Amino acid sequence: ADSQFNRAVAARRQPGSAFKPFVYLTAIERGLTPDTLREDAPLNVRGWRPENSSREYQGPVTLTRALSQSLNTVAVRIAMEAGPKAVAATARKLGIQSELNVNPTLALGTSEVTPLELVAAYAPFANGGIRIQPHVIMQVKTASGKMLYRRKGASFGRAVELRHIGMMNTMMQETLLTGTARKAELRGWQAAGKTGTSQEYRDGWFVGYTSRMVAGV
Repeated sequence: ADSQFNRAVAARRQPGSAFKPFVYLTAIERGLTPDTLREDAPLNVRGWRPENSSREYQGPVTLTRALSQSLNTVAVRIAMEAGPKAVAATARKLGIQSELNVNPTLALGTSEVTPLELVAAYAPFANGGIRIQPHVIMQVKTASGKMLYRRKGASFGRAVELRHIGMMNTMMQETLLTGTARKAELRGWQAAGKTGTSQEYRDGWFVGYTSRMVAGV
């Protein structure tokens, strides 16, 4: 009532660490695994020194732990290994359409996206790797009941191999079990997801999913 601005589809905000699954998927597709070790330690990328939110470092950690604990230095390390262009390409093939700044900070979600496109880009993690087309209207009928339009189940086809999706689901489930999204755990349901916080806590994100629903806040 106060505003007609549709924040779900039009608001562009930095997703922060909620962007990291695209970084880790890029690494997984290049041969890394959830058990691969990378160093969580101070890092200097041409004068830019990304830090963990805790200002603490854990040394060698698995990719699973790095993602579940949202360790910034590891995300930047593996993004630099693959290259920011590769990370951007991964985000694009899953459905991110907003302009992405292809530089090392992309790994920490500094490029703005809308809630709708970020949630849609998580859908392949939930459905086995198929990129979906977000839509609102399922069907249109006349007052007398005549069908004028019925949406067909169109998708963009397979975006990610099933084995890579399985590894990502293992990692993102751990975020709810032992990581930054423990409050989002659903008892009795297998669920996964990722939190994200933009600079100075201006925006707080959570995108989570089961095999039947994907939701973002």
